[in-house]
Amino acid sequence: MIAQLVQIAGSLLVLAAFAAAQFGRVGTNSLSYLVANAVGSGVLAVLAFLEQQWGFLILEGSWSLVSLFGLARLVLRRRSAPVGDSDPGGGADAAGSPG
Repeated sequence: MIAQLVQIAGSLLVLAAFAAAQFGRVGTNSLSYLVANAVGSGVLAVLAFLEQQWGFLILEGSWSLVSLFGLARLVLRRRSAPVGDSDPGGGADAAGSPG
């Protein structure tokens, strides 16, 4: 029962981030979007591993790793940005895609 609740919480984190991005509430390079995806998919990946659901592990593990990569890139960009930089990576590029 607890594993199911944790799985639902992880799923809701990923879905909330996706919905917020689709409705224009957050950018796909924003801290909140990347953290929600990394944590939600990371939780789901761990549960998939424990339950030996290999296809689900590949999906959620990949999703988590990509989110962590984006998060690391955002942190590094913020550290190297000038003090007055108004866009530290919170939006999409000119073509509408992240990064």
